[in-house]
Amino acid sequence: MTPSPAPPVPLPDLVPSLRADLAAAGFTVDGIAEALGPMANDALGREQMLPADLATRDAGTPLATLVRLFTLGRPVPAEAVSAALPTLGLEGLERLGLVTVGEGRVRATCDLHPHADERHSWWVASDLSEMATGAALAPDHVLGIGGASTTLAAWTPRPQVDRALDMGTGCGVQALHLSGHAGSTVATDLSRRALDFAAFNAAVNGLELDLRCGSLFEPVAGQRFQLIVSNPPFVITPRVSDVPLFEYRDGGLAGDALVEAVVRTIGEHLEPGGIGQFLGNWEVAEGADWRDRVRGWLEGTGLDAWVIQRDVQDPAQYAELWARDGGNVPGTPEHDAMYAAWLADFASRGVGSVGFGVVTVQRPATARDTWVELVEESGPVSSPMGPAILAGVRARTWLAEHGDAGVLATAWRCAEDVTEERHSRPGAEDPSVIVIRQGSGLRRGVRVDTVMAAFVSVCDGDLTAGQALEAIAALLEQDAGEVRAAALPVVRGLVADGFLIPA
Repeated sequence: MTPSPAPPVPLPDLVPSLRADLAAAGFTVDGIAEALGPMANDALGREQMLPADLATRDAGTPLATLVRLFTLGRPVPAEAVSAALPTLGLEGLERLGLVTVGEGRVRATCDLHPHADERHSWWVASDLSEMATGAALAPDHVLGIGGASTTLAAWTPRPQVDRALDMGTGCGVQALHLSGHAGSTVATDLSRRALDFAAFNAAVNGLELDLRCGSLFEPVAGQRFQLIVSNPPFVITPRVSDVPLFEYRDGGLAGDALVEAVVRTIGEHLEPGGIGQFLGNWEVAEGADWRDRVRGWLEGTGLDAWVIQRDVQDPAQYAELWARDGGNVPGTPEHDAMYAAWLADFASRGVGSVGFGVVTVQRPATARDTWVELVEESGPVSSPMGPAILAGVRARTWLAEHGDAGVLATAWRCAEDVTEERHSRPGAEDPSVIVIRQGSGLRRGVRVDTVMAAFVSVCDGDLTAGQALEAIAALLEQDAGEVRAAALPVVRGLVADGFLIPA
């Protein structure tokens, strides 16, 4: 196998020139989208390069040159690269280790990609993808901006914190996002190549990161953080010679043991009130419930937990996904051997399915009972989800600290995105189904009875929940205690999920 190219070098005398030239060329998320057009840009997001190739082949602009060089991995004439980067120049680009030059053609040694959120824009360097190289990935491949990293970034709550940790940083994508709301960020990884890429990405974006090499929490032993974010190598991979081990996805442990280890130990590194956010896979035995497995990991940790399973696959689906990952072509002997190895590995442990989800944990700031919520939400959600996650953690914490008495003593109002749906049979006087629905966050719909529909309708901040339920009971000529007892669990759920907020 061809050795991986050396990561780029963040030379301080050249990085500012690279940054200036990239910005001047419009090498941004929006700039590329506009230059390529919707069809080619969307195809690129699906890892289909041909439309983008055709759109940039004869464009002749600095932006098209940079897209062809760094995104598509195409050889580009030296004079075009010099024109696209007039401040840095071709010699500077070579010194940074971003390209090689031969026979008048320039080839990228790595991928360089713009990345952005709602408030920030960055450039991210990583190893060239299999699309660009046409070859299977090396075991030490450093992954760029992928589906998992963008999912985690979108779901991460973003309170302002003094100190944050990005565990398993890879090329540093999550650390870049943390830089917008953390006073300082520690970023760790077992891969030194990954940390070299992260160092370059911090430099090209004018940021400082505390980079440390080591496995899981070893580099931060004895330290605590207010926010920990991790896209760990959670892929469940057979430990056999037929299956290559990629540093970016394989944690070196059998089954889902790595994710279990993160769940069981992350609390030791959280400050009181600190939040941990990470992705994971978990194995589910044939006929079992995924909640039982994840709940078992949480027992004894002393953590609050909100785990949302977003997808579930049977062993064959999981094997098909990850045997193809890394550039292995279905139908080849190598691919089929890996496929079979995955199926045999799952069968050896009686695995019936594999879940994928987002895990949010919190170390309580006060002495109280912890709350644990394990739910399945596979439908579309808001993007970003981080604000809803943070609000949900805070609402659930408030409920744990104040109890039913606090709920009844509080005046609530409906969130702005809440609507009500009523369905009835033709000719019927009363609706047979009433649904309270939220338009953001998890976009949940909650079926309610007439009592709860009436309660939500009067949640305008004037009456406490206790007063409103007592008035509704009197109006319906029902026992107030019974109405209150039936309504409280539903009210708590609406508060937890953001349907109801304090007036």
